Amino acid sequence: MRWLVFPVVFVVVGCGAEAPPDETGPSAEPGEELSGGETTVHDTSKNAYSLSARNMTSERRSAFFVGNSFFKENWVIAPSSTEGRDGLGPLFNARSCSSCHLLDGRGSPPDDPAEPLVSVLLRLSIPGTDAQGGPAPEPTYGGQLQPRAIPGVLPEGDAFVAYEEMPGSFPDGETYSLRKPIYTIAAARGDMQPDTRVSPRVAPVMIGLGLLEAVSEEDILRAEDPDDADGDGISGRANHVWDVVRGATALGRFGWKSNQPTLMQQTAGAFHGDIGITTSLFMTEDCTDAQADCKATPTGGAPEASEKILADVAFYSTTLAVPARRDVSDPVVLAGKRHFLDLGCGKCHTPVFHTGTFDGYPELSGQTIRPFTDLLLHDMGEALADDRPDFKADGREWRTAPLWGIGLLRVVNGHENLLHDGRARGFVEAVLWHGGEAEGSREAFRALPTEDRRALVRFLESL
Repeated sequence: MRWLVFPVVFVVVGCGAEAPPDETGPSAEPGEELSGGETTVHDTSKNAYSLSARNMTSERRSAFFVGNSFFKENWVIAPSSTEGRDGLGPLFNARSCSSCHLLDGRGSPPDDPAEPLVSVLLRLSIPGTDAQGGPAPEPTYGGQLQPRAIPGVLPEGDAFVAYEEMPGSFPDGETYSLRKPIYTIAAARGDMQPDTRVSPRVAPVMIGLGLLEAVSEEDILRAEDPDDADGDGISGRANHVWDVVRGATALGRFGWKSNQPTLMQQTAGAFHGDIGITTSLFMTEDCTDAQADCKATPTGGAPEASEKILADVAFYSTTLAVPARRDVSDPVVLAGKRHFLDLGCGKCHTPVFHTGTFDGYPELSGQTIRPFTDLLLHDMGEALADDRPDFKADGREWRTAPLWGIGLLRVVNGHENLLHDGRARGFVEAVLWHGGEAEGSREAFRALPTEDRRALVRFLESL
């Protein structure tokens, strides 16, 4: 077994240049608490991320629960008497979707450096592209490290993370410490190529994804400014990726680098890479040519997940609701909102969108939503680069992460480990990791008095 150590890679949610102040002062907008429009649910319990759109009919809510059952249920090894639910692996990261998306929430790295990553996976690639313009997989290990395998198949190995503390202080003297992750891989199938690029990815929160798919392509592209023509320091641009169903390139919306065009493809991709289950979109097992044992195993059918199962899970993922905001009229929250906008964070974390007509999803159509993302790629600087291109996204670019529901993360998942790999222990550390296009906003945050920094955090906790 070979141990490989890789340089750190990380992604944060980006802010931009300073915006002009609102002379009218901070105030709550009508309906501001309804992050998902009429789909919004009013729940602050540990189940806050697991509820269906509030405006669904009872019949469609029944379909939601069917999808939920498939999302939670473990797949088994083929052949099995469990008809339609076998075909796990041969290589896999988890036995079910909910293993990583616990309570439909965010994953987290382990606290113990001796404990392997579970709800954080490692993307792998080498220089170049595949036939569709995406990342070229590592020849032996493929596109992601899969640490688990069925009997008779050699797993690919475990990954671990340790941290180097990086102390610092604000101009007013308050201290902080950032933790820089260092990843190691216990590679079980021999050496990876020396130029392998590795990118850790936490399982993200599942809420509101269908609403993001319901935003029109025109509204997303309207915010593009790849050459920073307006001189505001923000140069967001869209990713254009391969759509398997259409057999053509399409706008990317989902994933840390917007590398998936639709939730159907995102769902099928997760089945394929994370659980080892084939679907009509990805019909062959996820085995490389170097993995003869993987290729020789029996399958659970062709495909292993039926069209109905795939559609049910995609429906569930599409209709998960966003919880309502709290304390929108609280004076401290309103002050934090003002700082958020004055620092330019809303330049990338776009507060408001309006959904168009989403065929098959009347409850998601025509909604005013507050996701706090522009769904565009932004250059986050060299310190945050993974040097791993993904379709049109280069090694320094990441999609702006949605912020809605983030204030309930501790309630749902018992932690506040933020950013793409969970390194930030709360909002302050998350902001301090910002760079590139967000560097000006980060430094403006650092310069705020303690009271104002805390107000901005209170605003984020209200989302």
